Amino acid sequence: MSETSPHPDAVAALVNARHGDPFALLGPHEGSEGTVVRAFLPGARSVSLVTQGGSKPMRLVQDAGLFEAALDRAPYLLRIDWGDAVQETEDPYAFPPLLGELDLHLLREGTHQDIGRCLGAHPMVVEGTAGVRFALWAPNARRVSVVGDFNGWDGRRHPMRLRHEAGVWEIFVPRVGPGAIYKFELLDPNGSLLPLKADPCAWQAEVPPATGSIVVDTAAIVKPAPRPHPAPPETLPISVYEVHPGSWMRGEDDKALSWEELGDKLIPYCTGMGFTHVEFLPVMAHPFGGSWGYQPLGQFAPHAPFGPPEHFQRLIARCHEAGLGVILDWVPAHFPTDAHGLARFDGTALYEHADPREGFHQDWNTLIYNLGRREVRNFLLGSAIHWLETYGADALRVDAVASMLYRDYSRPHDQWIPNIHGGRENLESISFLQDLSRVIAERCPGKLLIAEESTAFPGVTRKADEGGLGFDFKWNMGWMHDTLHYMERDPIYRQYQHGGMTFGMVYAFTEKFMLPLSHDEVVHGKGSLIGKMPGDDWQKFANLRAYLAFMWTHPGKKLLFMGGEIAQWREWNHDRSLDWHLLDEPRHAGVQRLLRDLNRLYASMPALNALDTDPAGFRWVVLDDNANSVLAFLRFGPDGSPPALVICNLTPVLRQGYRVGLPFGGVWREAFNSDAAIYGGANNGNGGMVHAAEEASHGLDASAALTLPGLSTLILVPAEG
Repeated sequence: MSETSPHPDAVAALVNARHGDPFALLGPHEGSEGTVVRAFLPGARSVSLVTQGGSKPMRLVQDAGLFEAALDRAPYLLRIDWGDAVQETEDPYAFPPLLGELDLHLLREGTHQDIGRCLGAHPMVVEGTAGVRFALWAPNARRVSVVGDFNGWDGRRHPMRLRHEAGVWEIFVPRVGPGAIYKFELLDPNGSLLPLKADPCAWQAEVPPATGSIVVDTAAIVKPAPRPHPAPPETLPISVYEVHPGSWMRGEDDKALSWEELGDKLIPYCTGMGFTHVEFLPVMAHPFGGSWGYQPLGQFAPHAPFGPPEHFQRLIARCHEAGLGVILDWVPAHFPTDAHGLARFDGTALYEHADPREGFHQDWNTLIYNLGRREVRNFLLGSAIHWLETYGADALRVDAVASMLYRDYSRPHDQWIPNIHGGRENLESISFLQDLSRVIAERCPGKLLIAEESTAFPGVTRKADEGGLGFDFKWNMGWMHDTLHYMERDPIYRQYQHGGMTFGMVYAFTEKFMLPLSHDEVVHGKGSLIGKMPGDDWQKFANLRAYLAFMWTHPGKKLLFMGGEIAQWREWNHDRSLDWHLLDEPRHAGVQRLLRDLNRLYASMPALNALDTDPAGFRWVVLDDNANSVLAFLRFGPDGSPPALVICNLTPVLRQGYRVGLPFGGVWREAFNSDAAIYGGANNGNGGMVHAAEEASHGLDASAALTLPGLSTLILVPAEG
C-alpha cells in the first residue's frame, strides 16, 4: 500500500456506502508521489482523466468501482464509460466547501432568515462550472447522499460532506440543472438505511403520489418589489374570499385549474365581487389532497399539481396588479408522518418531539414541531419569510394556533407533559410565535399575521414586546359559533337565544378580530351555509341574506369561504367544483349580488370599517328586544364621517311603525335592504328613505318609525352622506 493509498477499511466503508467523509478519499489528494485522483463510480466500465494534455485511463483499484490515477495537471474532467453511454463531467469531489462561515454560524444559532436560499438545491456556477449545490440539515446521520435521475438513484455515487459545526451536509454536483429530480439517502446513527427523504427546503416537488424534489432555478425567481405600506390594517376595509384552489372551479375533464388558469378566472371574479383579499387554503406541497393542504411537507414549495413555482409567483403578482391582496394559510403546528417527509428525518426525532405526549397530535395523527429546538424554529421562520418575500404574499394566516399554545390541547389528563413551571401553556410555542411576529415586522414591514385561535388566550393581537403574541388579527371563532347557532334556530325560538347575536360585543374590542365563515363550517357533515338556515326555501334565503348583512356591518374584518356567496346547497367537496350553475336561478344570483353590494358599501363607508377595533365605532341602539328578535346598532367612522344605523329583524314577521333612535333628525337614506327584490326578497321596506323626528328614543335625540321586513337587515345613513 503506497503512502497515498487509502486504508482498506476506509475503502470498504466507501464501497458499502457507510463512509461519513467521502471527501477524505475521493477527488484529488496530495502525497509524496504527487497528486492522485480517486473516483468511486459503481457500474462504470472504464474511467479516464481528461486534461489539457490529453486523456489518461484510471486504474480500477477496487472491483466495486473505485478508480485511481495520478494527475499530471489540473483542471481535469472525468470521462466515464457506462457501457451504453459515455459521460464527461467535472469531479464533484474536486470542489471546495461552498457554505460560508457566516451561513454555518447563523444555521448553528438558528437565526438564518434566508434558509430557503441556503439549504436545499440551488443551481450556481462554481469555478466556471455550472451545477447544483445541495445542502441538508441532518446532524445525527452517519452518511448522507444526494440521489436522483442524474446518478441512477445510487446512494454510493454522491455521498456528501458534513459541515460538523452546523450539522449540515453539502455537495456540489456539476452539470446538474433545473428540472432534475432528487432525494436524500441517509444512514441513521445506528448505520441503518432510512427511506429516501424529500428535501425539506425544496422549492418544487413532484406531483403526488410521486414524492421526489425538483431542482428549481432559484436565482431566476426574483423577489418582487415590496408593496407600499398601507394605513394601519385595523382602519382599512378587509373583506377576504377564502379559496381552495383545486375546487373553486374545475376545467376541462373536471381537472383542477392551473395557477395560470386560476388567475384568469379567480382574479376578475374577486375584484368584481368587491373582495379586498383572496385567502388560499395551504398551497404548500402536501402528499394527500384530502388534507386540503393542512398536512404539508413542502414548507418552501407550492403544491405541484397546479404548476411550477414561478407560475404561483406570477399569480400573486397578477392579484396585486388588480388591487387584490393575497393571504396564505400556513401550518407551523404539525406535519404528516409520511416516510419520505420530516418524520425521524435522520433516524432521530429531529423536527418533532421524541416523547409522543409532546410530539404526536392525536386528533390528526400528525407530528408536532419541536419549537424548543432553534434549528426547527429557524426552518419555520425561514418558510414564513419565503412566502412573504419570495412570492410576495401579503399575509399569513397561521393555522391551529390554539393547538400550539396549550400542552394539553385535546389530550387526556395523563397524556401531556407540563411546562417547566408546571403549567399547561406551551412556552416554546408562545416564544416562537412572538419571534415570528417580530421577525416579520422587521424583515417584512406591512405584511400581516392572522391567527386562527379559538380560545380565550390573552393578547393574541397585542405586540410581542408588550407580552402579546404579535398577530395583526385573530379569527373570532366565538362570534362565529354563537351567531351560527342562533341562525340555525327556528325564528320562533330565537327570542330565547338573543344573546347569541349580542354577546360578541362584550369582548369585541379585546382583540383585533376578523369574523370568519370559513371552510370548517361547510364540511364533515355540517352542510352548507344556506343549508343551516331554518324554514322553507324562501326563509332560508332570507335568513342567509340577513345574516350576511349583519356580519358585514358588525365590527371586525370579514372572511367568507367560497360557495357561501352563491348560497350553494351542497356541502363543500374538495374534489368537485362549486355549483356555479346555481347562478341561473334568481335567488342564488340574488345572494351573490347582495354580497357584492355589501362589499362595495363596506369599502365605501368609513363607519363600517375604520373603527373596527375601537369601542368609539359602535353603540347599541336596540339591544334587548328579544321578544321581537330585533336588534339595532350604530356604527361610527372617524370625526366628520357620517354614521350608519343597522337594524336586524330576525323573525319572518313584517313590523311596521317600529321606532328606532337616531343621533339626529332629518332625512335618512335606506342605503341597503336585504329584502330588496334585486336580492330575491319581498321588496318590503321604507321606500328608500325615512324622516327622523326630534323625538328622543333609545337614549338618542331623534328617532324614526320604520318598516322592518321579515328576516331582514337594513342600513340607514344620513341622506347627505
